[in-house]
Amino acid sequence: MPVSRRSLLKAAAVVPSLSFPGIVRAQAQTTLRFIPVIDLAFVDPIYSTAQVSRNHGLMVYDTLYGMSSSLQVSPQMLSGHVISGDGLQWDLALRDGLFWHDGERVLAGDCVASIRRWAARDGFGGELMAATDELSAADDRTIRFRLKRPFPLLPQALGKAAINACFMMPERLASQDPFKPLTEVIGSGPFRYLADERVQGARNAYARFERYQPRTDGKPDWTAGPKIVHYDRVVWTTTPDAGTGVAALQTGEQDWQETTPHDLLPVIKAAGDIETRILDPRGYACMLRLNHLQPPFDNPAVRRALLGAIDQSAFMTAVAGTNPAFQVSPIGYFAPGTPMASEVGLDVFRGPRDYAKVRANLKAAGYNGEKIVVLVPTNSLAQKPLGEIAVDSLRKAGMNVEYAGLDFAVVLQRQLKKDPIGQGGWSAAVGNWQGIDWLNPAGNTNLRGEGKVAGWYASEKMGGLRSQWLAASELAEQQRICRGIQSVAFEEIPYIPIGLYKQPTAYRKAITGILDGTAVFWNVRPA
Repeated sequence: MPVSRRSLLKAAAVVPSLSFPGIVRAQAQTTLRFIPVIDLAFVDPIYSTAQVSRNHGLMVYDTLYGMSSSLQVSPQMLSGHVISGDGLQWDLALRDGLFWHDGERVLAGDCVASIRRWAARDGFGGELMAATDELSAADDRTIRFRLKRPFPLLPQALGKAAINACFMMPERLASQDPFKPLTEVIGSGPFRYLADERVQGARNAYARFERYQPRTDGKPDWTAGPKIVHYDRVVWTTTPDAGTGVAALQTGEQDWQETTPHDLLPVIKAAGDIETRILDPRGYACMLRLNHLQPPFDNPAVRRALLGAIDQSAFMTAVAGTNPAFQVSPIGYFAPGTPMASEVGLDVFRGPRDYAKVRANLKAAGYNGEKIVVLVPTNSLAQKPLGEIAVDSLRKAGMNVEYAGLDFAVVLQRQLKKDPIGQGGWSAAVGNWQGIDWLNPAGNTNLRGEGKVAGWYASEKMGGLRSQWLAASELAEQQRICRGIQSVAFEEIPYIPIGLYKQPTAYRKAITGILDGTAVFWNVRPA
């Protein structure tokens, strides 16, 4: 008979220690013990779009601008910037006291190379470089942009905390191929990565960077303001499942769990010594990614017909339970509650699903029973249930579905394959992104239509609308264009939105200072 997670928690007192040799309870005041949602498969946050890689990047790298929890950007590695020449020249000045973890000074040339590598992988960065005539180091402390046309969103592009964030690296690393993952980790952020302590699938460790100098102005607010570190070490321990992680919180083996199952919240609250809260009210926007290169989803009519099989509330209930406070549906192609979101096209998700009609529509669109391979990360707290609902929905729609349950890291790699499914390719996959990743058409990588990211959606029409949005100076005009973008998206189906959920984090009351936004490790300290 299977053991429930609630039963497991009742036995928390006998759960074996999750600590590794050499990490003992006596270190509790100098070591922050954290449970990430999943193992860190890639240490290069420019190469990888995984949230865990971005969170790792925020620890060890720094950014030129920081972002507050209200999405305002301000100088971080910079002392400031000067705009001249009718907005066509930006001079960004590095502040004093910046060093790489290997002891070398941070120079403007390092940052120029880092911006170029990031822009090759990030849509917003690509837009910035398309508007740039020359990017150079005017001197050791000055990064200079000479623009072809004004680009007032330059700080927002360089300072966004969404994936991919523009992390600074030494030039010798930043000059390497952005489409191949780096394995050496040298940043200038508040923590050093301890590569020799990594245990694949189980553990990553970080040490406070003694030479890091926080900003002296402002207040800590997500990635903006002073990044003041209060722990000598941070150890990430990947647990077998989220229930085991909650048990470790209860016994004091761990201090903080990044994501906590919604069904265990009553148990956690009853414990009394554990706090829960939502760090980011914008939540996690979820998608069913479709492979536009392979049949049957190379056919836009088939993609449109599949919309009728999607019950967004079913997807969200599978992840977040039935409490409406933790889920939002229907949603479109921009995060609900943010300025670019609209109701355009959402009626397709409202009302009961008529699977007989969907089967008929799919047949009329040209679906002939081809096999569909759906990639499901079985070790992901959120993506596993999302994948299971996706498989069930496609089968109800009459599609010939193969469930491919794989490790999250394997899914990330396989999604990069453009081969037919008979040669190891894929047809569909689920994904969850922070709402901040879906704020606008420049930052939503999956909506850009350049054919560069997994799914390989390409659209000249979408590119033209995005250019109009970037040129618009008034919010009302930007919103009008985004309504048009969403209309085109429901015609071309770059991917299928499947809802948004809000994810609680949990931590022992023995720690305080956790900031809103995402899991960052400065400002956190013993209570």
